[in-house]
Amino acid sequence: MRAWAFLIAMFLPGLALAEPVVLRLEAKRDAGAAAEAAARWAAQFPDVVTFALNEGWTAIALGPMERAEAQARLEALKGAGRVPGDSFLGPVPDALTPASPTAATGQPDAAPAPDPSADPTAAQPQAGAPDQPTAGQPTADQPAPDQPAPGDYIRLQALATRAEADAALADWRKDFPEAGLYALPDGWFAVALGPMARDTAAAWLDAMQAAGRAADDAFVAGADRLGPVADAGRAPDLPPPGNAPLPPLDQVQRALRWAGLYDGAIDGKDGPRTRDAIAAEIMAQRAAPDAGTAMAALIARRAAWRDQMGLTRLDDAASGLSVTAPMDRLIFDRTEQGLSIYGPRDGSGAALILWSAPGGQQEMLDFTGLVTALGWVPAPERMVTPGRAVLRGQNATHIGQAEARVADGRAEGFVLIWPLADAEDQPRVAAELSDSFARSPAPPADGQAAPAAATNGLDTIPADATQPAAGAD
Repeated sequence: MRAWAFLIAMFLPGLALAEPVVLRLEAKRDAGAAAEAAARWAAQFPDVVTFALNEGWTAIALGPMERAEAQARLEALKGAGRVPGDSFLGPVPDALTPASPTAATGQPDAAPAPDPSADPTAAQPQAGAPDQPTAGQPTADQPAPDQPAPGDYIRLQALATRAEADAALADWRKDFPEAGLYALPDGWFAVALGPMARDTAAAWLDAMQAAGRAADDAFVAGADRLGPVADAGRAPDLPPPGNAPLPPLDQVQRALRWAGLYDGAIDGKDGPRTRDAIAAEIMAQRAAPDAGTAMAALIARRAAWRDQMGLTRLDDAASGLSVTAPMDRLIFDRTEQGLSIYGPRDGSGAALILWSAPGGQQEMLDFTGLVTALGWVPAPERMVTPGRAVLRGQNATHIGQAEARVADGRAEGFVLIWPLADAEDQPRVAAELSDSFARSPAPPADGQAAPAAATNGLDTIPADATQPAAGAD
């Protein structure tokens, strides 16, 4: 047959495209395993064949068929997840052996395989049998193993050995405890998540890949593509994709910053940082796999939290600044050294300091130095750029965060002091302050000097929240 194909290619090039090929599915080294795998494939396709390869391997394929037909069939089967992703077209070998769906059991085509549970001797291995069945594979000597529930699955990862597969499954279950492990026909193992509706599986696979959680070669597969259950999972509680439009991007960015996932500019522009934050939010909350529905849910969650925290607008006359702050936890204390100080209400342990004065970069740096010296932001991590500074640190009692900027000839900023016991809400409150930080309609009177080295008692504000721990900077 090879000589025939060669003559066509050499002397009748117009007919070369009609050269028959086979669609290669997989290969097995063990003859018994090859027969079993071929039988399973033959139960799905009528034209399964096997042929010998080098070094004792056996190939399993579909065909032969014309190349154009084979190419179209390969693309369709891969798209439907019915053949392995590395299936390919190959030349027709000299000898092909048609496979039978009953080859693995040795039963005639017209009769079903016997039920081993009805015959106590059927499940007993024969003494001296040359080949032992592969663990987890159906044979005539043992009952068929459990099969995955019908439906579609996200095939997350394939592993060559059981040890690798168990390690991968443990890692996936940290994020998706419902994941299961399945024995593939080629002796490999697959970690998969399902069953679920196909559109749900496809949407969540897209979301996982966008977040970098699933590799590009992960795909949606039917239960018939997984093989026997090696470590059972369960159906995940993943909602289907919605059809909500994406909210305005500036609102999305504010909500993502509130969630601690975005630290870029609130500019309403699409970009990689915004897209990465959206993908991270989808994976973290799993409210929906599509961006529109997930972001609408995030914005609603933020609004509910704001109501719960009692966030209201604060217009501070002394500094001329306006912020949205948790006033249920704050009470005005005093104005000193150009600082408006709000201490803890009812022992909340929170405090807020607002400051504004004529000046530039140096005055802004003087402010951040005072904040550090007083322990309001203990042992801070600093991010200082021209016209902007952010400090964040904590000790045994509180988290401190300060932001300062230079704008229109003034240096201004705020300090949030928050109890360590409520660390979860601190970044959210800080994000709300940063997001709303603005000039009030009535600017402060000129002449308020930047804070100097003298503190005049500022280190006592508020005593229960701002005192640094022993040894703190």
